[in-house]
Amino acid sequence: PVGSLLLLWPTYWAMWVAAEGVPSIANMVIFTLGVLLMRAAGCVINDIADRKVDGHVKRTAQRPLATGAIRTKAAVIGFLVLCILAFLLVLNTNTLTIQLSVGGVILAFIYPFMKRHTHLPQVFLGAAFSWSIPMAFAAESNSLPAAVWLLYAANLCWTVAYDTLYAMVDRDDDLVIGVKSTAILFGAYDIFMIIVLQALAIIALLLLAIQIDLGIVFYLALLLGAVFLMVLNVSAKDRSRERCFRAFRLNHWFGAIVWLGFILNYALV
Repeated sequence: PVGSLLLLWPTYWAMWVAAEGVPSIANMVIFTLGVLLMRAAGCVINDIADRKVDGHVKRTAQRPLATGAIRTKAAVIGFLVLCILAFLLVLNTNTLTIQLSVGGVILAFIYPFMKRHTHLPQVFLGAAFSWSIPMAFAAESNSLPAAVWLLYAANLCWTVAYDTLYAMVDRDDDLVIGVKSTAILFGAYDIFMIIVLQALAIIALLLLAIQIDLGIVFYLALLLGAVFLMVLNVSAKDRSRERCFRAFRLNHWFGAIVWLGFILNYALV
């Protein structure tokens, strides 16, 4: 469930900030289910895009489209059904959120194909994974203030960082088959760039905290999150597949720590 959690925690960030700690139960249900549906849809369209190359990558060789266990037509139908179900959920929100949902579907669709054309597909993934932030904020407040885009920038930078770790797992295979990624682009500076991106994410969250006047408990949570990320980076410094994949899988805890900071900040005010 790691992919779903990486998408879910930032969605909750936005809801807690927009509602100042008391999001509606209806929106919690809508966006929790929406995250699960759209993450699944993203996985399906990604496997459709990669069906001819997954068989050449150790980590993905047994995916059902790569092995022929599932036909492409069935996968396309599955993607459409998941998107329709997610859209039906969004219809229970306001007009601004419904309008924003169109951008979310577009980003989810185009991301998997970017690895053929640019070394920055992780940036497109970050844009897609972060789109739930303006949607959730709009659902709670029917507005998109500057705070939304600080959250968006923070999550985009963090997503590029952890997905670079993910891409490091497949880097050797990707170089052979011609798939592009930030792991290949950054080369020997991969860990350094991951740290830079994480630092930018934390700076954006600090600016947010200052702008909306959060308390000391949030700053402590952010400090804890920063230390946690650094420990993960150190654990992946040998760049082995196993350690990079483990660091990627554990990254979601940073999102949970930040969410806990928001919860405690508003609960203790």
